[in-house]
Amino acid sequence: MRNTTVGLVLVNDERPHVYRENSQENMEVVKKWAEVIKERLTEEGNCPPIVVASETVTSVRVAQKVGAELAQAGVKQLIMCYNVWNFPYLAWPLVNSFGRDIPILSLSNNNGKYPGNVGLLATDGALRQAGRRIHRIIGSYNDPDTVEKVINWVRASQAVTTIRNEVFGIYGGHSMGMETGYFHMIPVQKALGCTAYQIDQLLAVKVMEEIPQAEVEKGRKWFESLLGERLRYDGHMLTEKTLETQIRLYLAIKKLNEGYGLDFCGIKGQRELTEHICLGDVAEMLLNDPYDWNGPKEPTVCATEADAGAAITMQLLKYISGGLPTLFMDVRLYHPELDLWDMCNSGNHSSFYAAHSTDPAENFKKITFHPALEYYFKAGGASVEFDAAPGQLTFARIGFYDGEPFMVIVPAESLDLPAEKRKELGQQTDPTWPHVFARLACSFDEFLQYFPANHMQGVLGDHTDRLVYACELAGIKPIVLGERGKEYRPPIWEVMK
Repeated sequence: MRNTTVGLVLVNDERPHVYRENSQENMEVVKKWAEVIKERLTEEGNCPPIVVASETVTSVRVAQKVGAELAQAGVKQLIMCYNVWNFPYLAWPLVNSFGRDIPILSLSNNNGKYPGNVGLLATDGALRQAGRRIHRIIGSYNDPDTVEKVINWVRASQAVTTIRNEVFGIYGGHSMGMETGYFHMIPVQKALGCTAYQIDQLLAVKVMEEIPQAEVEKGRKWFESLLGERLRYDGHMLTEKTLETQIRLYLAIKKLNEGYGLDFCGIKGQRELTEHICLGDVAEMLLNDPYDWNGPKEPTVCATEADAGAAITMQLLKYISGGLPTLFMDVRLYHPELDLWDMCNSGNHSSFYAAHSTDPAENFKKITFHPALEYYFKAGGASVEFDAAPGQLTFARIGFYDGEPFMVIVPAESLDLPAEKRKELGQQTDPTWPHVFARLACSFDEFLQYFPANHMQGVLGDHTDRLVYACELAGIKPIVLGERGKEYRPPIWEVMK
């Protein structure tokens, strides 16, 4: 997974008789925070480079020197530690070494012996009054709650600084005129910095013709070995040939992404591909999966119907979760008697969500490939069907109101329903498509009031706080639904609008 470098530094007292006495202890605090952050991020399976300043900031020249060192090391987010009183003006020659848009976290102890909190409020206050967006956390590296907040901020800042330099590949344009899925260039570029590059689906079709047959057969045989009789060839819509065409599409998009340097993508599908080439479900699933027949790989976010809002949301969810596969769903049907949603669509539910395993054999035990519905998808291929495994999820979606971006965020749970109940509910929509039977941490009315599109995105785990941090850093208004939303306190830069 692409990462951006995290820097840590401590602003100190400028009086020589003071900093000579405290510098060693202060450096130990900074190094300890670096160790704790590295350990926690490594546990999640993906740790960015972490750089500690060579010394504490004790003068203008030291601030400039340390700032230049960190900038040269590629630092894209800065944690400014506070352990003692410091001289606030020294922060300016430090942070100005990076440019105005670097995310900054002010992190202080809560130690009565030294006035670190005083230093934080004086220095952070000076930066904020000039318009810098800075988050504040106070507590010890020995306190799990404080550490959790810091890790949440680091993941959020990484998501924002990584996507800032990325390009979204649009294969074909927004499908069927779904304008909530259009790439709204200016507000997205202003908030997140990323842009988009549009490629006609014809090029994907031409590249499909260049894919070696041996590699295509390798993929087909892999599916056949994993699925057995659950690969339901019917001699018409789902055949060896139509499945191989879907595999070719996957390999072609993968090749094009690599060739053009596209970091995430979306495939229009309907109607050109689905009526003349193949259904995109298998290709989209494989792109989002953490594996294929050649072994483990990094998931590549790919949105069905080239939904740009979905793809952007998925890419942020991927980064804040440390690289997990993400979900793309239709907001399909609400069952009021059960207070649950059936999130299903013919599209790219990553197969990871069948069992939450990085072993494809475990996930594919619960998956069936059905013939595509000829009514919608005349070109044929496989529809991927499974019910998502139970677990905590974070659902989200970026939207726009009058040109301004916002993001709806709602904690959710994928439910472990009895097999008969799942079958009964699946029959009410489409039993050949993937389903997430989800309970949202908000009411139906609240969801209906605020949700901006027909497509929902999600990721395994509760990453609500991380996503809120990311929105605040990017200038996107977070709208958290349910009880968590009642606890939300907007940052000062939102309050002062």
